[in-house]
Amino acid sequence: GCIACQRDGLGNRAAAVHHILRGGQRMGHLFTLPLCDPGHHQGGQPLGMVSRHPWWARFEAKYGTELELLAMLQNERKASHG
Repeated sequence: GCIACQRDGLGNRAAAVHHILRGGQRMGHLFTLPLCDPGHHQGGQPLGMVSRHPWWARFEAKYGTELELLAMLQNERKASHG
């Protein structure tokens, strides 16, 4: 589910794939985040959510950088797999 919804305590809301960018280009398929759509990926303002697009700075101020969120997901996977 959406990593931002999980951090907000909203559970596992269905998510779309968001590719992390560096220098305006996708870093690759291993550098992705699950973000709900509409919602935390884009179009979330009417729902009371901070969307990554176009509110990148507000999104990172609330949830951390995209690379920090990716590291959290990777650590959770490691912990659940022993």
